Amino acid sequence: MPVKKIWSIDHACGHTLEADLSERPAGRRAGYARWLASRDCSECWQASKRQDSASLAEWLVGKRAEEAAEAESWADRYRMPPLEGSERAVDWAARCRHQLVTAAYTVLVAEGEMDEDAWQGIEEAVRPLTRAGWWIDNREADPADLPELLEAAGEADRPTENPHF
Repeated sequence: MPVKKIWSIDHACGHTLEADLSERPAGRRAGYARWLASRDCSECWQASKRQDSASLAEWLVGKRAEEAAEAESWADRYRMPPLEGSERAVDWAARCRHQLVTAAYTVLVAEGEMDEDAWQGIEEAVRPLTRAGWWIDNREADPADLPELLEAAGEADRPTENPHF
């Protein structure tokens, strides 16, 4: 008698479905049927994934709103000018600027050797950088590199000796 090809699977979700296992080698059908029984049926699994995706999306929206509020509060407190760019870029860049500058303060002043007076110079160098793209481009920079990045950004704005370049 040939090994059966259609198996009745009692899934973990409580649904019972017929599964065509004819594509599996005969010696692996029983093991695969046991594995299927330990899982939700396809419909329940997909519904669960949709729910997980919705929960993740809701969490992400909340997290971004929280980060935006922190960045806005920080920018007001330290008199940071508004950023320039598209609305989406400005929102993202404001969070990037906040995260990079506050992390740099922690590394350089709170945990490092820089004093508050030297930090004031860095803070002043941050203010003219209002192009959202600059902050987005440097979002993954090492916070300790912020002074060098600011210096390079300032040099890029200075005219060169040869005006043709």
